Amino acid sequence: MKRATMLQQLEEETQWDIIIIGGGATGLGAAVDAATRGFKTLLLEQDDFAKGTSSRSTKLLHGGVRYLAQRNFKLVLEALRERGLILKNAPHVSNAASFIIPAYQWWEKSYYGVGLKLYDIMAGKLGLGSTRLLSAAATRQLLPTLKTDDLKGSIVYRDGQFDDTRLAINLAQTAAEHGATLLNYCRVTKLIKDGSKLAGVVVQDNIGLREFTTRGNVVINATGIFVDSILAMDKNGQAPLVTPSQGVHLVLAKKFFPGKDAMMIPKTSDGRVLFAVPWHGNVVVGTTDTPVQQISLEPAALEIEINFILDHFNKYFHTSISRADVLCVFAGLRPLVKLTSKQKTSIMPRDHSIMVSNSNLVSITGGKWTTYRKMAKDVIDKAIKIAGLAKKDCVTQHTKIHGWVNELDQGNPLHFYGADLVELKKLTTENETLSGLLHSDYPYNQACVIFAVRNEMAMTIEDVLARRTRLLFLDARAAITAAPLVARLMAKEMYKDDAWIEDQVNKFNTLANTYLP
Repeated sequence: MKRATMLQQLEEETQWDIIIIGGGATGLGAAVDAATRGFKTLLLEQDDFAKGTSSRSTKLLHGGVRYLAQRNFKLVLEALRERGLILKNAPHVSNAASFIIPAYQWWEKSYYGVGLKLYDIMAGKLGLGSTRLLSAAATRQLLPTLKTDDLKGSIVYRDGQFDDTRLAINLAQTAAEHGATLLNYCRVTKLIKDGSKLAGVVVQDNIGLREFTTRGNVVINATGIFVDSILAMDKNGQAPLVTPSQGVHLVLAKKFFPGKDAMMIPKTSDGRVLFAVPWHGNVVVGTTDTPVQQISLEPAALEIEINFILDHFNKYFHTSISRADVLCVFAGLRPLVKLTSKQKTSIMPRDHSIMVSNSNLVSITGGKWTTYRKMAKDVIDKAIKIAGLAKKDCVTQHTKIHGWVNELDQGNPLHFYGADLVELKKLTTENETLSGLLHSDYPYNQACVIFAVRNEMAMTIEDVLARRTRLLFLDARAAITAAPLVARLMAKEMYKDDAWIEDQVNKFNTLANTYLP
């Protein structure tokens, strides 16, 4: 997957079947769906793939336990099915895990136990294991730092987790392997119309500083929190489609939450659930739900949100966590479908919505990572109908995602590369120095950088350290330490000079410091 090749395809192709704006989970899923059906597909992303919300999740593949209490059984059933398909089609970047809910009241064991048994039943053949009730003693063994005063036991259920951005990059590779053209750092600046109907887009290449005009039978707006900006291009005065809500996560060292199991706090003061999830050797704790007015690719965590997570975590554990213990803090914006009545964002539905404008612009928003494939199917089905394209059945239910392997070596700290581990190994064999680590505390080696540039369209230090590897999201200080080495490796591979290195390191350090509390 090479950007120069993709740009050449954009320049040479005069007419696409489907043009997709947005390179997050929804857009990338739609590109895979369209390409695997055989449609000539173009995807355009203004920044890097999964730069926004899609890289900032709680790293969970789940049906949504709390939606049971809201009686949104349709969403739960759909998500549980999709969870199973991701685990089957992308096992290298996803896995099943146990989640523990501590109970401090006797009734909680039966109440949550019954609800989670229903969760198991709804998963059907794609279930991951049965819910169990544990004693207080057994709970202490699994969660050794948990406060045990008045602990009555716990409920253990099974759910999924994943690496969101590694899956996103693999989706881009999968789409490309099926003939799609995908470009990061290409911003749509204008929609082209023939009369009143949409006919194409004007694209600005933010790296090569070139402008392209390209045409398509149908255009899909899959830009997440930016969906309204594309709608405004289509029609001035268009009413907003989304209500943005911010979710913040803190990353801690494993010593504060030892053990292999995750934990869920079923109800916080704002009505959300709170998770502590082991992830790549550290622990992700979150999330919050804060309505916001401004949208940004780099939303900032609010003081009140950081304190909220620290306070709730410390209520449950003997180890008192302070701000100094936080390795990384990251925030993401959820594109919740706007409702006419006032409603707390924490209880707004996560269902996706598809809207077709008078110009035939197809916009999709809402949803969540777990249901990306179903969202993609629905929006491509709609696009086919709107554009009058030949009807072709969706095949992604059985499409293996790039990197899929039959047998996964979980003991390899880079196992999430899946089948691409062979290429990483080849790089280190050809040049032994590439086996050197980017940072002594983390498993990413120099070969990961070279592979990202050659095969994953990484264009900046941030692309490598935030999304091709996950070092920025695991430990911002470690990422800052690694940045100069990454810059030198990229510069040699991309034929860049010292000025580029200096500029990239400065830009990355400025960004990375915003990931520290």
